[in-house]
Amino acid sequence: MGRKKNGRNISGWLVVDKPAGMTSTAVVNKVKWALTANKAGHAGTLDPDATGVLAVALGEATKTVPYITDALKAYTFIVRLGQATNTDDAEGEVIATSETRPTEAEIIAALPAFIGDIEQIPPKFSAVKIDGQRAYKLARAGEDIEIAPRDLYVEDLKFLSRLDADHVELELTCGKGGYVRSIARDLGEALGCYGHVRELRRIWSGPFETTDGITIEQIDALAKTPDLDQYLHPLEVGLDELPRLTCKPEDVGKLRNGNAAMVIASDLEYGDEAWVACQDEPIAIGIYKAGELHPTRVFVKHD
Repeated sequence: MGRKKNGRNISGWLVVDKPAGMTSTAVVNKVKWALTANKAGHAGTLDPDATGVLAVALGEATKTVPYITDALKAYTFIVRLGQATNTDDAEGEVIATSETRPTEAEIIAALPAFIGDIEQIPPKFSAVKIDGQRAYKLARAGEDIEIAPRDLYVEDLKFLSRLDADHVELELTCGKGGYVRSIARDLGEALGCYGHVRELRRIWSGPFETTDGITIEQIDALAKTPDLDQYLHPLEVGLDELPRLTCKPEDVGKLRNGNAAMVIASDLEYGDEAWVACQDEPIAIGIYKAGELHPTRVFVKHD
């Protein structure tokens, strides 16, 4: 028999406006402590020095994390031109410099090459696994590593402003697995001047935006009080991209037990993924087949 987890059976999403200098894992642990929750996880890591939207799932909402992780995300970031670093951000050691500075027009002209279905090589100081080990651990040990290119969908890459001769601010909207540091590095190479990320902020992730965010200071101030619960978003927000179905009350038990049951649908096709609710309560996620939902994830009801 597994050990019973301590804490409340609380489910939902808490959107945190992550500060610089804090890891994503540390944010999750802070939220879990403040809400005395028995289960928590986040939907998409932010580098320690990055700020912005970090969506923390609690309880049953953790079952919807993949749908937020797979959703589009947007970032604003500042590229430092003229310098390459070994980490592709400002924390690293400068390994190459250039006196070349592209014009605003040249920067804008280079951006379309990074839009659409592209390939990018993740930074050597990243969590990518190489032969079972994290790349950053191998890089810190001084090993010369090679990381294979990865596919990335970039919906848009916009020029926002030229801050000065050495800095440009951009906005990136991309799919799962994107490394903004790689975009900055590769853009610098394309412009013939080198580049790395100086500042990075995630402005939205799937349905969650910075306006939804609560600060670490607010979390500390409201920790272990009912007032913090008021900032929770319902777990079904994580399912915004999936069709919603309904079922009859008498079929709830079947679905909760992982069995197929009849659902009410209109435009779904055989094999589509959807989620089902009864009287506004999420019951399960599953695959639609000939009028039935076949559950793949079931939400546990807590009294």
